[in-house]
Amino acid sequence: MNTPWTQPVVLSLGEPPEETIIETTQGAAWAMIEDWPIEDGTALDRALAICAAVDAGKRKPEEARQAFIEAALEAGILVRS
Repeated sequence: MNTPWTQPVVLSLGEPPEETIIETTQGAAWAMIEDWPIEDGTALDRALAICAAVDAGKRKPEEARQAFIEAALEAGILVRS
């Protein structure tokens, strides 16, 4: 699942917000599990499922990246990609 993305996603996580750079599917999954400001959300669930599918070889890493960005926007996280 430590699949690199072609372009990192930079977001502000935590309190106070700190710039965090996510470059892999594994990093995205950990961020959503450990650091996410919400616990439930349609985009969050979808992103986690796509990350798992990338690990299983059923989806492409860039699909996980896009789903991760959508989950961040759903959670109100500032995203720079």
